Amino acid sequence: MEYREIVAVTGLGGLYQLLTTKSDGAIVRNLADKSTKFISARLHNVTPLESIEIYTTGDNVRLHEVFQKMKDTDGTVTKADPKASDNNAIKDYFKSIFAEIDEDRVYVSDMKKMLKWYDLLKANDLLNFEAQAEDTAVETTPEAEPVAEVKAETAEEPAEKPAKKAAPKKKKAASEKTDDGAEKPAKKTAAKKKKTEE
Repeated sequence: MEYREIVAVTGLGGLYQLLTTKSDGAIVRNLADKSTKFISARLHNVTPLESIEIYTTGDNVRLHEVFQKMKDTDGTVTKADPKASDNNAIKDYFKSIFAEIDEDRVYVSDMKKMLKWYDLLKANDLLNFEAQAEDTAVETTPEAEPVAEVKAETAEEPAEKPAKKAAPKKKKAASEKTDDGAEKPAKKTAAKKKKTEE
């Protein structure tokens, strides 16, 4: 299991490992209890963690960069409790580890979610971000989405509808050819005779 396989699912708490995708959803494994389930694309959106960005006062940063800062300061800075009711303590924690975070656009609920996700990743030994750091250095993708506006898509797109076939052309009733190449006159439809009563 690698960090790039980890996804968040709208409507469901926690984190999941994406096992496979289907046209109507995905099969995922819960990181907490290791249960496997099918996620319907009609009800849920699936977002890879590596595609999530965090708003900062400068350029946005990838979520794994914030997790790396949390990992680096794990022994020196007391980590905030995601279940704590004191929102200021959570804000102070993020300001101390990542001073550039934009508090106006990254809400306390987002910060609590990041704390919970960090604990899940740490418990599953998924805090090795060297590969992600190399990927972001090589490619800069503008499609990455900020954490405050996470929209997910399943990996498979619905197939396009085939174009309608053109209606067959009607034969001209003007003339037809016989076997010897001569043209036959067009058939005339017989007029209906009206019966007249006397």
